[in-house]
Amino acid sequence: MESKIVDHLFRHHYGKMVAILTRYFGLAYIETIEDAVQDTFIKATLQWRKQLPVNPEAWLNKVAKNRTIDLLRSIKSQKVRSEKLLKDNSSEELNDLFLDHEIEDSQLRMIFVACHPSLKPQEQIAFALKTISGFSTREIAAALLTKEDTIAKRLRRAKQTIIKNQLQFDFPPPNEVEDRLARVMHVVYLTFNEGFHSTNKDKLIREDLCGEAIRLCKLLLKKEKFRSGSLYALFALLCFHASRLESKTDINGEIVDMLKQDRSQWFFPLIQMGNSAMNKAMEFDKVSIYHYEAAIAAEHIKAKTFKNTNWNKILLYYKKLQDLQPNTFTLLNIAIVELQLNNFEVVRQILDSFEASDLEQRAYLYYGCYSEYYERRGDLVLAISFLDQAILNTTNALEKRYLEKKKVILQNRI
Repeated sequence: MESKIVDHLFRHHYGKMVAILTRYFGLAYIETIEDAVQDTFIKATLQWRKQLPVNPEAWLNKVAKNRTIDLLRSIKSQKVRSEKLLKDNSSEELNDLFLDHEIEDSQLRMIFVACHPSLKPQEQIAFALKTISGFSTREIAAALLTKEDTIAKRLRRAKQTIIKNQLQFDFPPPNEVEDRLARVMHVVYLTFNEGFHSTNKDKLIREDLCGEAIRLCKLLLKKEKFRSGSLYALFALLCFHASRLESKTDINGEIVDMLKQDRSQWFFPLIQMGNSAMNKAMEFDKVSIYHYEAAIAAEHIKAKTFKNTNWNKILLYYKKLQDLQPNTFTLLNIAIVELQLNNFEVVRQILDSFEASDLEQRAYLYYGCYSEYYERRGDLVLAISFLDQAILNTTNALEKRYLEKKKVILQNRI
């Protein structure tokens, strides 16, 4: 029980604590701060076995603050700085930063620091996922379809660049907001995707990550200077997808595909929020990838049944999305939609235009699509063969079981 509470608080408060302590101590101490926060959660895991504190969040904040001061004191060159931080008035000032509005402000600052142009785009994403959302190196690697050691190197380089360039813990100047915001939205998008369709071996959906992404998006929308059509469209997209979370798995935790999902389970208040955000998104002139993705999600939401889905409209949006930002995953989705329209030759041409390896850790989706292609063409032997490849390339236990059940169904049809 205690470990679950610690895990929950880690996911929801790691980024907040790092942001607050960084705002107070400075970006130069980012590694020390991260160590302190990590140590705090380790300490919580051990101590809370005996007794849970009355206010776990306050306990974490206090211990993290004290641990940071201890670590700074241990660095001889920081002796003067550490002594200053130990004064009562400094502690009071730090405590003030744990007020709700200050937490939000600190996290927004951290988001924009993570997306500073001094950092390479790949480093920005990795650093943001680590410091803001508390992703582990393994989780970041999964979300970005990259090796763990590559992510570890990116994180090191990001921190070195921040310290070397003496970056300030502040918002970007007006002329840089649009560019930085684009990278911030990409980070939020990736965070949600890892929650909505997790690469975690044992869990398909991670509601905490979906919730974190929505929270960060709402945080940005609170500031008028950050509002844009693409940000509203992204928020709409997240709401539409989140509304379907409950129907993605059954009571046993098994995957339920779109065809069989109980649409009455879709959460209407989130759909309303999505519609409202989409209306605001359309008030802006510029159309982004998030507009098209949200429009696709909206079409699925509108359809009363899977059979009633307007696949032609979805295909149009996917093609516009591909024109705007060419992507292998979008190509795969176009193939899947063409399959629903029984345009078999087009499907074959699309699938033959790229390799399964282009999808990295999601390669099983390529084989799954090819399997369905052959199933619809009546070649069940080849369909099973590609399904075997999909199973072989699937790391998630739930998805593997889903595919194995599908294989049994195909075998019984032979």
